Amino acid sequence: MTIFIGPSRRIHLSSRCNLSSSQRGTVGREPWAARHRAAPQGIVYPHSPGRLRVTAQVSGFGFRVKWFPLAMAFVWISLVTVAGFSQEGSGNADLKIFEAPATKVEPPRSVDRYMGREVAQTMHYAGAEWLIRDEREREERCSMMLVNLGLKTGITVCDMGCGNGFYSLPIAKLVGADGQVLAVDIQAEMLTMLRERMESQGVNNISPILGSAWDPHLPDGIVDLVLMVDVYHEFSHPEEMLTAIRRSLAPGGVIVLVEYRMEDPDVPIKRLHKMSKKQVEREMTANGFELVREFDRLPWQHLLVYGIAEEKKAVQAEQAADKASADDSGKIK
Repeated sequence: MTIFIGPSRRIHLSSRCNLSSSQRGTVGREPWAARHRAAPQGIVYPHSPGRLRVTAQVSGFGFRVKWFPLAMAFVWISLVTVAGFSQEGSGNADLKIFEAPATKVEPPRSVDRYMGREVAQTMHYAGAEWLIRDEREREERCSMMLVNLGLKTGITVCDMGCGNGFYSLPIAKLVGADGQVLAVDIQAEMLTMLRERMESQGVNNISPILGSAWDPHLPDGIVDLVLMVDVYHEFSHPEEMLTAIRRSLAPGGVIVLVEYRMEDPDVPIKRLHKMSKKQVEREMTANGFELVREFDRLPWQHLLVYGIAEEKKAVQAEQAADKASADDSGKIK
């Protein structure tokens, strides 16, 4: 874009994306899908669009112009731009996103590998449109997954890594007005998109929560089900997150992991974003969880439900005691 200032000077404004050569790929042409989708024919999809950097160049063709008026023009343009941004930002003043107060505690160290697998990067909010793509239902049978979660009205569900609310919104309707959804994401931009979709659909039983990479900032002991769809493999602090999630569960609460199947080479997702059932079991068991049930009929994904190990044993013991009592009562004396 060129801005003319007087008859002899013009300012050329140009922007370019600050990406490495390995990241550029399909900027402007593809919907940042490559976080998951295996790239066809060597196409590279970046995780994020990088930071836009604006540069300015002044050029002239012969006439002298005093620099003081030019400097004043720059000041005027800057003031108008800042005022415009301030006015635009005021429209989001009513956006209510829970954010835990900042603390001075040193954050725990992140991991690049965990129990033999490489940890994937978190999806950038610029790729959020891919989450609500039209073909997702056909590819993943999302409605079938929701039916097999075992949701009931009145319960509290956490949509961990909720993004722009692809699952948060239908879950909010399934749990009803007496239920609630705690929608956690570590990117405020994702939660802003979620809030906009909530308002457009008239949904008000979702609480957006801005978490951190090691703490989802969930309340203790109230969550009946924590849903993680294609999220757990991106945790840079898996042990800290699982500890916090475990603390948030109500008695009998469960976590549900939905992950692309590593065992199936026909699933068109990058290997980094897949998990095998064996690997999930290894990590969950090491962190005090035990498999409660599973559902294997989704086209591309595992659906694995885990409860706290001690609770499962206690429930099994209680069920065995009830059965023994029933058997005793049925005996002829």
